[in-house]
Amino acid sequence: MIWDISHTIYPKSVYTNSRLLEDGVSVNAKEAVAKRIQTLCAERGITVNALANQSGVEPSTIYSMLGAKSQNPGIVTIQKLCDGLDISVRDFFDDQIFDGLDPVIK
Repeated sequence: MIWDISHTIYPKSVYTNSRLLEDGVSVNAKEAVAKRIQTLCAERGITVNALANQSGVEPSTIYSMLGAKSQNPGIVTIQKLCDGLDISVRDFFDDQIFDGLDPVIK
């Protein structure tokens, strides 16, 4: 099961690090990472389990990143996922979903 935030509206006041996307979905940085992973898997036609096999990351770790369990996805894990997707970390974060995220510390 892939966690889908595409149709959920999150109140901006709930998150200190959130932004409102053009389609009305408010996401924070963690949710943006999850959405980006989902998008990249969908573009490649692969499942989370296939990504896990390609990247050497446990499926449960990826599912935790996609769900509410992991609130702080680690950069080393993201790099492993990028290696499995054959993209750079720069390419991973080079997406409009990451534009304009509010600072965590204000």
